[in-house]
Amino acid sequence: MTAKTQIIVLIFSYIYGLSFYFLSKLNSKLIKPISKSKRSFITILFMYNIVLIYTIILYKLNQGIFHIYFLILIILGFLSGFKLLKLMLNNVKICNLLAKIKKK
Repeated sequence: MTAKTQIIVLIFSYIYGLSFYFLSKLNSKLIKPISKSKRSFITILFMYNIVLIYTIILYKLNQGIFHIYFLILIILGFLSGFKLLKLMLNNVKICNLLAKIKKK
């Protein structure tokens, strides 16, 4: 595998980790009112689809060669998605607070 391919897959893995975080948050919000047994089934199906999509794209990018650092970057992307969402929510709260202060 060439260096260019590795860099592309590393960037893709990080972005996939970010998108995985936001999709999992969306999934949890959508299935909240459903019964517990259906929630479990939908979550298992969701995880299966996420892994399947990653594997298919990995086969397209580098013939399906998987290294542990791809998994590490997915985890880092997931964790930075958590921090990014927290930062975005704090900024929204600060903007709302500033808007209230300006109105006074």
